[in-house]
Amino acid sequence: MKTKNEYTISIILQLIQLQTKDKNHQLFQFKSLISASQYNYLYTLLLSYIKLGTKVLDWGCGNGHFSYFLIQSGYQTSGYAFSPRPSLEVLQSHDYKFFQGNDSDPVKLPYADETFDAVVSVGVLEHVRETGGHELDSLREISRILTMGGYFICYHLPNQFSWIEAISRLLPNKFNHAYRYLPTDIHNLCQESGLEVLELRAYGFLPRNFLGNLPSHISNSAQITRFYNAADNILSRLFSGLCQNYWFVARKQVR
Repeated sequence: MKTKNEYTISIILQLIQLQTKDKNHQLFQFKSLISASQYNYLYTLLLSYIKLGTKVLDWGCGNGHFSYFLIQSGYQTSGYAFSPRPSLEVLQSHDYKFFQGNDSDPVKLPYADETFDAVVSVGVLEHVRETGGHELDSLREISRILTMGGYFICYHLPNQFSWIEAISRLLPNKFNHAYRYLPTDIHNLCQESGLEVLELRAYGFLPRNFLGNLPSHISNSAQITRFYNAADNILSRLFSGLCQNYWFVARKQVR
């Protein structure tokens, strides 16, 4: 039987293979093993907190890479996004319940109260103001559709003091996030939306995505990836205040 780490790596390798075979999937984060390993801990979080077979919403599912993980892992998976249904073959099944929203109502979700055991945001919450919404309104809506005691897991939430973001803002035509956060912001937003923060951690001191452009014998090397991951983990603990992102796990408070 595979360990959690072995299993999550196997999913990452599947997504890398899918992107290699068909660039139209637009799995840009999965150009290489080093860049894709940024999601290893996200997968472990889900497997640790969320019971297999339960109902999970991939909120803002984008290209569908996280929905792919959920379905392959045996969760009852739904995806919601303003963009069309992701092109990955496994996500064309009726078992994958996809709903395409629109920015005429950027906050309201098309689900009944207490529909999901977990909702996951992967690089989404920080963008809601760009489409006319607000983080607090979105979190209140997420809290509404969570079962009592259900979990909200947020990943890739930009850190206000990220050194990577700071450099990106100085470079022409380099993407950077308009909205960035501190731990106090996260706790306040969750408290006001009926969510209790259980865990919160800064991560990602070293950059990842650009490494997909390196020669494949480097960026897909398992040995180099292990070394890079280990270095990133150490530096993230030493310099947590300068990391690129936060992840946090929150639970809907039982009345």
